[in-house]
Amino acid sequence: PLPRPRLALALAAALALGTLVTGCGRASGQAAPAARTVTVGAVTLQPEALDLSSELPGRTAATLSAEIRPQVGGLVRARRFTEGGLVKAGDTLYEIEPESYRAAEASAQAAVEKAEATAENARLTLQRRRELAQVDAVSQQDLQDAQASHRQALADLAAARATLQTARIALRRTQVSSPISGRADVSTVTTGALVSADQATALTTVRQTDPIQVDIAQSSAEWLRLQRTLAGGGLQAAAADAPVQLLLEDGSRYPLSGKLSLRGVSVNAGTGAVTLRALFPNPEGRLLPGMYVRAVLPTARAQQALLVPQQALSRDARGAASVWVVDAQGRVERRAVSADQAVGARWLVASGLKAGERVITEGSQKVKAGDTVQVQDAAAAASAPASGAASAAAR
Repeated sequence: PLPRPRLALALAAALALGTLVTGCGRASGQAAPAARTVTVGAVTLQPEALDLSSELPGRTAATLSAEIRPQVGGLVRARRFTEGGLVKAGDTLYEIEPESYRAAEASAQAAVEKAEATAENARLTLQRRRELAQVDAVSQQDLQDAQASHRQALADLAAARATLQTARIALRRTQVSSPISGRADVSTVTTGALVSADQATALTTVRQTDPIQVDIAQSSAEWLRLQRTLAGGGLQAAAADAPVQLLLEDGSRYPLSGKLSLRGVSVNAGTGAVTLRALFPNPEGRLLPGMYVRAVLPTARAQQALLVPQQALSRDARGAASVWVVDAQGRVERRAVSADQAVGARWLVASGLKAGERVITEGSQKVKAGDTVQVQDAAAAASAPASGAASAAAR
């Protein structure tokens, strides 16, 4: 073993050699990596004119609907229409056997003729009594009796004529006609069926479907929100004659546009909705009464609308919306915004942002408040080569 002085000298020499080797290694190697600036994609907000609309549920209904019921009783002799076909106002739909009603008309006609003869006889009698009364050939009582008989005969004639008119109306009602033009529904009776004037079941129903109306339900909450937004001055109400579009049950768009004919004036206590009504042309009969549809109604127009892409906006557990904003110095700030309406792939921002501000749309998960970032236009970032993303992933 080495003596103690030599051992201490050897240890000191080894320590110095290790320090020299470490220093040389640092000098020959790379420097410690510096903090890297994150690159994010962002869009610069620019105001634009925008027409806002609401998509609301609705049901189609016929503008006119008539339930065809008999007004006289009897056997159905014939049906004069095609089920599902078009009929015109005044067209005969059913024929009820008219023989008994023709007999009643003939009897009433005979009663009228008899009453006319009686009235004529009473008139002549009254005329003779007046002539005789002028020379005091008859008493005053006889003259008054003749006058009363004449008035009674005229009254009987009027009653007979009314009975005749009633008989003619009943005979005419054996031809059951349509009061409106439209499309006839299925028939509930066949030839030979017995019908009555007071029956509850309709023989058929005629509906006018061109134009056709759509009853639309708008919640009172949505109506209040729209009125509040319009009162704020940021939006202008849509024109009253603005066209209304229609989406069918299968998702297709109805090719013809309609117009609002009624704006709700009260709230339904059961549903809490305001009823709107729109009229749509339906020349081909493509829309049938009772169909479920969705109406796209223009509600307002924004002259200075600010829209942000949907991927730029996030919401917390309470539904509060926020975005990441980059200021002029490149610092990141989280900003709370109000955005309740989606417009295509973007959100309409009602408050919280101003025109010209930059909103991060890509890379927001890599930043935190106060970070300094390098901003790349979102469109340019989207068109960057895929190799860059691959190399970043590899790092």
